Amino acid sequence: MQSEDIFKRYSRQIFIDEIGLEGQKKIINAKVLVIGAGGLGSPVIQYLAAAGVGTLGLADFDTVELHNLNRQIIHNENEIGTLKIKSAEKFVNTLNHQVKVIGIEQKIDAVNASQILSQYDIIVDGSDNFSTRYLVNDTCVALEKTLVYGSILGFSGQVAVFNYKGSKNLRDLFPEPPFDEEMRDCDSLGVLGALPGIIGSMMALKALKIITNLPVNLNQLTLIDTLNWRFQTLDF
Repeated sequence: MQSEDIFKRYSRQIFIDEIGLEGQKKIINAKVLVIGAGGLGSPVIQYLAAAGVGTLGLADFDTVELHNLNRQIIHNENEIGTLKIKSAEKFVNTLNHQVKVIGIEQKIDAVNASQILSQYDIIVDGSDNFSTRYLVNDTCVALEKTLVYGSILGFSGQVAVFNYKGSKNLRDLFPEPPFDEEMRDCDSLGVLGALPGIIGSMMALKALKIITNLPVNLNQLTLIDTLNWRFQTLDF
């Protein structure tokens, strides 16, 4: 991609003093893995692709369903019944053909986690279950990979950066996962569609700040309560 084309496409990012042309080049050279192409993954994928992240890995094994569409904005009615990975790849290629998108039609598990995550600089976890979150966290610790974490439920969300420049990880905050069968999730409690847009956008912004070496708050968990419009940061 010619430098003049980079400037024309990404000028509104390059105009930011803290980003500039050098920062944009870092974004273009970055390799980011997004785990999950659902509620959180959708805005993360959308904004990282729009920002010009050079290599975008997308891991998901599910299909698009009608009830997904209130929040999973990269998919549409025509994609119902198709693999989310295929729908996500199509979205990215339509939005920004210069992004190298790598679809990974697999569930992240103990067998494949290290091999998949090792290929990327930053991991963004948009998964929807505790077993995957803890597996991803532990794999990032073992591989010394930075992890951008988020979760949503109802009107509430959480965001944090783990394992970055020696910072703490998920187990320092919550040493053990709760039993999944005891936890109610979005399928039973629901989620308002705009919430993952907020949390996912925050996750994407954190990933872009990490890529461009901008300051990131470490060892902090941000709690977002959109019902009462309260934002709280907890140190750990």
